[in-house]
Amino acid sequence: MRSTILLLLCTCALALVSACGVQEKLNNFKKNTDAQFGDQHFKSVIALIELHKTRFGTYPDALSDLKYIGDWDKIALASVSYAKLDSGYELNVVRGWVGTPELHYPPDFWQGLGLLRSNMKTAPQDSSTAQ
Repeated sequence: MRSTILLLLCTCALALVSACGVQEKLNNFKKNTDAQFGDQHFKSVIALIELHKTRFGTYPDALSDLKYIGDWDKIALASVSYAKLDSGYELNVVRGWVGTPELHYPPDFWQGLGLLRSNMKTAPQDSSTAQ
């Protein structure tokens, strides 16, 4: 009887430890997947916006003004918020896979873009591009 109780307690403890490990793995999976989807969506929308500027000479007033988008682009467009500014635009990631990712880009990533403000900018380039 005593060995059965001990075996049961050990089994429960092992199950609890395993469950904690599974939860941690699921959390890491979610975080990584949010980052991958968020990164891809962010970069895809930047490309679409900058292509619009190249083609038409100005940034779009709204994302709905973008032309020649594909079906997959619609998913990316639904994952960001956009605002046209006087001399560029603001683009924020609002969803990665299921949550909002935390992404970081080096200073040279922002060069040559009209992207002046973003929740993905972690360090201001200068006073005009600060978050």
